[in-house]
Amino acid sequence: MEKSKVYFTDFRTTYNGDTMPVKLKKLIKKAGIEKIDFNNKFVAIKIHFGELGNVAYLRPQYAKALADVIKDCGGKPFLTDCNTLYPGSRKNALEHLSCAQENGFNELTTGCHVIIADGLRGTDDVIVPVDGAVYCKEAYIGRAVMDADIVVSLNHFKGHEATGFGGALKNLGMGCGSRAGKMQQHNAGKPLVNEKLCKTCRRCAKECGSDAISYETGIAVINQDICKGCGRCIGACAFDAIYNPNSNANEILGCKIAEYTKAVIDGRPNFHINIVCDISPNCDCHAENDAPILPDVGMFASFDPVALDQACADACLKNTPMPNSQLSDNLSKINWKNHHDHFLDSNPNIRWKETLEHGEKLGLGTRKYELIKM
Repeated sequence: MEKSKVYFTDFRTTYNGDTMPVKLKKLIKKAGIEKIDFNNKFVAIKIHFGELGNVAYLRPQYAKALADVIKDCGGKPFLTDCNTLYPGSRKNALEHLSCAQENGFNELTTGCHVIIADGLRGTDDVIVPVDGAVYCKEAYIGRAVMDADIVVSLNHFKGHEATGFGGALKNLGMGCGSRAGKMQQHNAGKPLVNEKLCKTCRRCAKECGSDAISYETGIAVINQDICKGCGRCIGACAFDAIYNPNSNANEILGCKIAEYTKAVIDGRPNFHINIVCDISPNCDCHAENDAPILPDVGMFASFDPVALDQACADACLKNTPMPNSQLSDNLSKINWKNHHDHFLDSNPNIRWKETLEHGEKLGLGTRKYELIKM
């Protein structure tokens, strides 16, 4: 397979009017977004609106810049995401819309409407066959995403406590899954507690979105009937007391994400943007965001989501860890096994390469890319 083209611009600006939204517009035009026939087409812009309390999510100005370009091409864009599996501030459409508005996403700020793709209760989905899938022969995708003619992903590239990083594949695969789809992706295993290592700090219980962790016996106990298997508690524990007994759980999760991504974009025009800034160690689904683990990098765009994520990962791996971050703290620990992989050193239980490898096998794209700098 030939190398895919990935376009890049940094965050440097001058006084000549090159604001960040302007640079984004120039980037996506250079990457060829105008080659898509948008005329009178519904365009789903997949974005993460951020959990309430989190301030690392993408600013709505980026969404407006993208929506403006699509509208100039005759398209009908709307911002969209699906409801969450855990009971946070985005578990149903009403709360999700309120969260999006509070975080700055509305028709006035972005120039387009916000639609929650899987409906009021997260049950409005479409069952989509996935050709070549190993784990998910059928995917449950939010109906509004599947009703769109074109899919464009606008992704905050950052760390992630289960998948290593979140980029185009994560935003599309997990993000476009309905509540049933998210459950299907997360059911590879549920975590357990090593009683000897638990320090009863209760941080895992604070991070659990399902109220599945209690301390009735003095140490953390995970209710397996309530647990959704999302793995947030594993990333939260600073003492390695919580683990998944299925050693392949995160690898399988990554593969399922790739399969769900194929269900979303297969057979219709699609385009993808990663903005690599505020690289928090965990997902924007958290109701907080820890200090960035790496310096800001820039903006990337491509028709190939696999090449795009690979290029962003490579750029991050070349960077120097930020001081006073989860990554630098881990690297400073006595007897820490340095993996020379910023994502793995930040969250040692993760797997990320398998997602890209599986995506490549599914025909989503290639990990080989040509980086074109603007």
